[in-house]
Formats: sequence, structure tokens, C-alpha cells
Amino acid sequence: MSFLLTKEQIDQFNDDGFLVVDNLVDEKTIAQLHTRFDRLFQGEFETGIRPDEVNWQEHDSDPELTRQICNAWKSDRCVAATVLREDLGQALAQLGEWPGTRIVQDNVLSKPPAARALGYHQDNAYLAWYTPREMLTCWIALDETSEDSGTLEFVRGSHRWHGQQTPEGAFHDPPDYKQVMTAAAQREDRTPEVIYVEVPRGGGSFHHGWTWHGSGVNRSQNWRRALVLHGMRSDAQFAPEHLSHGNGPVYSRYKHLDDCELDENYFPILWREDGHRTPGSAQLQLRLWTSYMTARFLLAEQIVYGITELTHCGVLSARPSSTVTPV
Repeated sequence: MSFLLTKEQIDQFNDDGFLVVDNLVDEKTIAQLHTRFDRLFQGEFETGIRPDEVNWQEHDSDPELTRQICNAWKSDRCVAATVLREDLGQALAQLGEWPGTRIVQDNVLSKPPAARALGYHQDNAYLAWYTPREMLTCWIALDETSEDSGTLEFVRGSHRWHGQQTPEGAFHDPPDYKQVMTAAAQREDRTPEVIYVEVPRGGGSFHHGWTWHGSGVNRSQNWRRALVLHGMRSDAQFAPEHLSHGNGPVYSRYKHLDDCELDENYFPILWREDGHRTPGSAQLQLRLWTSYMTARFLLAEQIVYGITELTHCGVLSARPSSTVTPV
């Protein structure tokens, strides 16, 4: 399945700060992702690699919160095959007038009936850790959406308001999920026009990094699942002076000591105007899995070495090294 933007759609995106579309994924992919979402939230990671952020796990988390996992593409091949699509990367580059697109992160979102709200926010407020500080998002609905189901909401034209430099308010289950956005509208002397993304499953939207958005309580009897691709410019780099800002502490672990380049192993290029694209998801995940297993082996060796040293010092009784299991 391939997605192409029209000039009219690009113009509408520039005017509104978002664009609602149909037919981003097909029914076969939706069915596969439903199954994979269940397993991810049960802690089953197909590649053996844990996602960068796991904000909900079965049996351990509040059942009335929206389930969220970030960068499940590293953990699951079906998620990777969707969010690493070249056509989606090209669409984001067209909307942002970028030379190309990298993935910043994905979001696996699952909102059961009665699940509580996600607070209004601007994505770019979290992103001081890289430069240029630009993000564009493709949001893919895996269930039919409506206002009652707590679908995604945008404020039309709010990408032209003054942007927040740091996030404000709670993201998961704030007391008033629109409060921070409403305060921003008052500072701008504007009346916010809220648009609800109501699409059939497989449809979705694109939005600008400074567009205000959030989602309300799921008042329906239906689950509302979505897969999200957050993209950055292909020529973006780490901003070392801001690595502690926003979600920088999560992703600064991938910075090289001697430069500010973004490693394609962790921030793959989906599309670039010169034709370059990071090798396909299968090869990329194999490299990540190999790195993961190598790290496990080295850690196991360190444990064996440490136990041997402690034994020599009389701190531990001698025991065969074969009993040490890699963690």
C-alpha cells in the first residue's frame, strides 16, 4: 500500500496545521497490529529488544489509563514494517519541506472504554534535545474513531501560535485535559477551534509539531487503538546543551561521544531526496538484535569476572561459572 499527497492536501496542512486522510493502512495490516499490540502490552517483545519507553504494562498499570509504548519498531517487525515505510517518510518531508525524514519515535497507543484523557500539548515542546527542532507526525487509526471514543483533537491554525519551550501540565490523565491549551489561547487572544479526527479504521492524520492536540475520555464501548510515526528532518543533529530537556534523557543514550550525528541504527532515514534510505526494517532489526545479544554476552562475562574476583577476595564462596545466566 502506498500513500501520496496532493498539492491541495499540502496547502490545507499549511493552513490548518493538520490534515485528515483515509487509507493509510489496509485491513490485513490492521488485524496484524491488533494482535501485536496485545502482545507488546503483555511485555512480549518479538526481537528481544525492549522499547525505549514502556508507559503501560498488563497487571502492573492502571487499567483506565491509555496504554502507551514508544519505539516499538525496535521490538516488533509488524510495527516496524508500518512506521518505517518510505512513502510515509516522503509525505512528512513534503509537508515539512525537508530534504528527508528520519523517525524520531513511534507511539503504540491503545485506549479502552472509559480510559481517561491525554492532555493537550505541542510535540515540539519536548524536543529541545535535537536541532533543527522540528517534528511532523503521522497518526494512524486502527479502529473507527469518533468524538465519543476519545479520538485525537486538533486546534485549527494553532501551529502559528507562539510555541512552548518546555512541556506544561500532565500528559496522562490531567484534571482538565484542555487547560494548558486554553491558557495558551487566552495569551494569544484567540478562540480555539477544536477539530475531532473522525475516520474509518485505516485512516488517520498528519500534524505539525507546534499544533495543539490531545484527546478526551473514551465514552464509547469500543477500543480506540492508533499507531503513530513521529518524524524529524533527515539532517537533524543532537543539541548537546539541551540533552536533559523534554524526552532528551531517554534518547541521549544514542549520542556518540565524539560528534552530534544521529545514528541511523536508532534514527533510521525513511526517505531522502537523493534516494538514500536506511536499509530495510528486517536488516536493521537484525543489527539491533545482534547488538543486544552482544551486550548480554559481555554483561554475562563481566558478572563471571566479578564473581571470580569476589571469590578470590573471600567475599563469595566458590561456585562454577556455568551457573551464571546472562541477564
